[in-house]
Amino acid sequence: MASRQELSAFLASVERRAFKHAFFAVRDDDVALDVVQDAMIRLTEKYADKPPAELPLIFQRILQNLIHDHFRRQKVRNVWTTLLSALRGRRDDEGDSDADPLESIEVEAADAVGGGTESAGDTVEREQILSIIEGEIGRLPRRQREAFLMRYWEEMDVAETAAAMGCSEGSVKTHCSRATHALAAALKARGITP
Repeated sequence: MASRQELSAFLASVERRAFKHAFFAVRDDDVALDVVQDAMIRLTEKYADKPPAELPLIFQRILQNLIHDHFRRQKVRNVWTTLLSALRGRRDDEGDSDADPLESIEVEAADAVGGGTESAGDTVEREQILSIIEGEIGRLPRRQREAFLMRYWEEMDVAETAAAMGCSEGSVKTHCSRATHALAAALKARGITP
């Protein structure tokens, strides 16, 4: 059983990465924050009695389920909105224009890592590259993005990632391979090489 301190330390250690993970999926800061907070609450309410070693896998599974739930709710809302707007007719004067919500997304600036020897130019270049990488990760298909983030950001092994995603280890390897190739090609197309 995880102690209160172990649970708090675990939640503090995953908070920032979990937010980025959720943000890449839902593309909304507020929704991502809600998803992460809900995942943390569910972990503490229902799984605090688990050993500390099991917490990362359980938390990732909870987080993925909440992200999927968000999209299910959004899909149902969209169906009802479409049906109701078809019944009422189009009303552009109420502000229900054809605005694409993706156009309003602001890419979050990359977090700066302190480095006393880095020049201002290097810092700006690094932040731009990180921003481009984050944008490209956000463009990956959902399953590839999930596998990539769990394996390389959360540093989960293949078996843990497969358990969290509810798929085989072979699928995880395939998703990760496709994600890394897609990212490499996208970055190379932008002139960014290692």
